[in-house]
Amino acid sequence: MNREDAVSEKLNAILGAVGRVIVGQRDPLEKMLIAMLCNGHVLLEGVPGIAKTMMVNTLAQALGARFSRIQFTPDLLPGDLVGTQIYRHETGAFETHRGPIFANLVLGDEINRSPAKVQSALLEAMQERQVTLGGQTHKLPEPFMVLATQNPIEQEGTYSLPEAQVDRFMFKLLVEYPTPDEEHEILRRVARTRPVTSVAAVATLEDILAMREELDAVHLDEKIERYILRLVAATRDPGGWGLGDLAPFIRFGASPRATIYLALAARGHALVRRRDYVVPDDVKAMLHDVARHRIAISYRAEAEGLNSDALLDRIVERVPVNDAGAPHAAARH
Repeated sequence: MNREDAVSEKLNAILGAVGRVIVGQRDPLEKMLIAMLCNGHVLLEGVPGIAKTMMVNTLAQALGARFSRIQFTPDLLPGDLVGTQIYRHETGAFETHRGPIFANLVLGDEINRSPAKVQSALLEAMQERQVTLGGQTHKLPEPFMVLATQNPIEQEGTYSLPEAQVDRFMFKLLVEYPTPDEEHEILRRVARTRPVTSVAAVATLEDILAMREELDAVHLDEKIERYILRLVAATRDPGGWGLGDLAPFIRFGASPRATIYLALAARGHALVRRRDYVVPDDVKAMLHDVARHRIAISYRAEAEGLNSDALLDRIVERVPVNDAGAPHAAARH
């Protein structure tokens, strides 16, 4: 068995273990694992009651990882997230009390329920993998991954995530309703007083760290790199790429983080598919999850019922895979 097959078998074992509790949702679960392999964070969006929290908790169990859940509320304080300094009278000294952020998988439930000062408390942790308490820097455990949920249908009493915060999430995954057959299976499993809610670990955190090395070894050809660059550039300057009809619908395009994360995600997708090289379909498969939250659509787009996914569909259709089909550089300036 080659290295790619070994990684794929291990990932399938993890997904199989999670599937003993979670029915369906294979796509978001697979992409959560890809994000973990890529050392990224995930924003989950979906209506209440579709097992977003249980998905993350069960994934942590299958990995033998430390799991922490933070319920974001309007009265939450930054110290409730990262920790604080507590004065001990008996010793006459301050003692560091670490918050729930010190875990391998951290679930920020309904992250848009808390104001910006709490949301921004995640920034250092997500970007620097550390927090500062009482002037001292504390490293977070490795691996470390934030998975945040938000409810797309309820806006009352919520605070929109700042662009700086959203951009730090590698993926924005849309968790959909189950199919009728899947919901029937959920009914059979869960409609009882003691449903199965836990699984045994089938992998270790060391396995994840080892698989990251395999991901870095996946070959990304320069032609694929150029394709990634063209896709991201088309979100910023659609007119320069023969997509002038999309310009009125986009206020600003994806940041350079989209380029970096799309390259990483394409490598992860190839590895899951048992390949040690990236093909254009890997890039296309991950583009929406990487870029949908990095494109700001205009009011005109909203008025016409267009979202970022619809715009990305058009970009994928019309941006050529090969340089030969791209507009000449001089024509873009």
